[in-house]
Amino acid sequence: MALKAVLFDMDGVIVDTEPLHKQAYFLMFAKVGIEVSQELYNAYTGQSTIDICKDLVSKFNLSMAATELVAYKRAFFKELFFSDKNDLQLLEGVLDLIKDYYANGITLVLASSASMVTIDNVFNKFDLNQYFKGKISGADLKASKPHPEIFLKAAEIAGFKKEECLVIEDSTNGIKAAYDGGIYCVAYKSEHSKAQDYTLAQKIISNYNEIKYNLVKNIV
Repeated sequence: MALKAVLFDMDGVIVDTEPLHKQAYFLMFAKVGIEVSQELYNAYTGQSTIDICKDLVSKFNLSMAATELVAYKRAFFKELFFSDKNDLQLLEGVLDLIKDYYANGITLVLASSASMVTIDNVFNKFDLNQYFKGKISGADLKASKPHPEIFLKAAEIAGFKKEECLVIEDSTNGIKAAYDGGIYCVAYKSEHSKAQDYTLAQKIISNYNEIKYNLVKNIV
């Protein structure tokens, strides 16, 4: 079957906002007085902020609402994102890949666990809206990754059967979401992805040249 649509994750696939997210999370942890291990933090990769905060409230028996934690984290992230010290860049080769797919008539949809505010900030900063048919935030769904809902909805937005779509992911939770949704998944193993499990992905890459249009047009 010919490839018709590519469903992109954002963090760790298009941009590496992870260092900013990590800083924001740990500032929030300090503000609410909890100590989160690196191991627990790694396990949250790919999940939405609200789901992470709900889990933290439960694990640490916090008296405040999860939405309060979310607000703190997002305020810290916004401050870091718009800081003069922020040198956020697109990941190497991803803009060429996006343009390559777009030029060959592939429909692109963004499916990220990030909030729509963060997605819009990134897309506006790098002028990416012109290439994508739609964007979907896991923060607006009932269940975030590893639940497959986000990718199934992204395929609907693309307007194609899931069997005609390909997902590009870098996290354990995102890869599981694609796998459980029955969508072909390419795992992008970059220097930024730490302690993630790629075993459920059909293909693992470390360079975007490996999935240029001509190499994947019949992959699904």
